[in-house]
Amino acid sequence: MRAIVQDSYGTADVLRSAQIERPQIADNEVLVRVHAAGLDRGTWHLMTGTPYLMRIMGFGFRGPKNRVPGVDVAGTVAAVGSAVTRFGVGDEVFGMSRGSFAEYAAAREDKLAHKPANASFEQAATVGISGGTALQALRAGRVSAGQRVLIIGASGGVGSYAVQLAKAAGAEVTGVCSTNKMDLVTGLGADRVVDYTRDDFADGAHHYDLIIDIAGNSPLSRLRRALTPTGTAVIVGGESKGNITGGIGRQLRALILTPFIGQRLTGLASKERATDSEVLAQHIGAGTVTPSIDRTYPLDQVSTAMRHLEGGTVKGKIAITI
Repeated sequence: MRAIVQDSYGTADVLRSAQIERPQIADNEVLVRVHAAGLDRGTWHLMTGTPYLMRIMGFGFRGPKNRVPGVDVAGTVAAVGSAVTRFGVGDEVFGMSRGSFAEYAAAREDKLAHKPANASFEQAATVGISGGTALQALRAGRVSAGQRVLIIGASGGVGSYAVQLAKAAGAEVTGVCSTNKMDLVTGLGADRVVDYTRDDFADGAHHYDLIIDIAGNSPLSRLRRALTPTGTAVIVGGESKGNITGGIGRQLRALILTPFIGQRLTGLASKERATDSEVLAQHIGAGTVTPSIDRTYPLDQVSTAMRHLEGGTVKGKIAITI
């Protein structure tokens, strides 16, 4: 099969097209004929091998353990393992796999869901990681109807889902993004949009019951200024310039501080699970969530797509078509 492979960590230049063997599936796995794959920030981390902590955690010390990148996937079932009961050959599925930047990918049954009929393969391929992270962040924040919710990084992959899911929960949503992305966030349903290049969400003019911080660079003191006295802040990921731990120190400080204050500060380590994809599929089917795709690239242009992601101008998600 045709696939994108990388044999070492590095820039987008380490990604190359190659002919390799189709993956073998275990009893609890499904072989997916890939129609589209999603590109997310996590795939960038796996390409660069940073933060270095992830290498120690088992992703490969000198080079990636799985040489075919890509996790988010959408396609049709080509074969099923002997223990698989939820899917059959020909089913349209989406979720998370091993190496989705290829014509075929292996995926565990418990990381896939049936694709919504009203979503294209490109749309479905951008849901799994980002949509699941947004859903888990809002659950961690205990979102509820009537709350005032602030989403920092509202125009990105996770943020674009978080805005829609918070609105579906009945919250009043404010999104934070740059000037050229304000129209997208408004279109996603945000009640108010803050342009971080001009305004400060922590200027004291507004206070929020829940903050979902996806951008990953606001000091805890700044988040606290924007919260109500009993509000909650959920720190998603650990984006920073630190190559060692990737900025998880801010999450650790939040956990240490929380017992001594009235506000609740917590971090999120998202998990890959089909149950979240099934919830998101219901939202997509009902029209309360629509995947937002900035651009699609063919498989042989994954390096170009990665550079686009690195540029920081992506609105929503990037899809790869196979």
